[in-house]
Amino acid sequence: MARRGIACGIVAAQSGAPLNVGLNGTTVASVVPNTSARPDVTGSGHDPHTVDQWFDTSIYTAPAAGTWGNTPRNSIRGPGRDNWSLSLFKNFWINQERGSNLQFRAEFFNVWNHTQFIGNSALNGISRNLGAGDFGKVTGAYDPRTIQLALKLSF
Repeated sequence: MARRGIACGIVAAQSGAPLNVGLNGTTVASVVPNTSARPDVTGSGHDPHTVDQWFDTSIYTAPAAGTWGNTPRNSIRGPGRDNWSLSLFKNFWINQERGSNLQFRAEFFNVWNHTQFIGNSALNGISRNLGAGDFGKVTGAYDPRTIQLALKLSF
């Protein structure tokens, strides 16, 4: 009787998505349809990539009243993601002639359990509006490691 185990995995690697920096409050863009308000960029800055400051917020200022901001479209990059999922299966034969077996399965999602920040989402991600209390902060992360165990009886 052959006893075999099976392992398979899925790796998803994504670079950070380009993100726009916006502006809270009433601006020129508020009255012109299909436009977005952007702040002014006053320097080159740096990207610390921490939870409290994903990008350098000190280089952004509100534009003068009645003017458009000069921040370019997609001026910052959100966090990338590399997610590893792994499945392990082991079949224990009860009666090989009839094909009866008991299968044990273990599945691991985010197997390395490292934090993966959400870059661009409607509900959470990176706060990108100048004037927001959490401007520049990471506001969401994907789920931590999840383990799922199962037994399957085939007879």
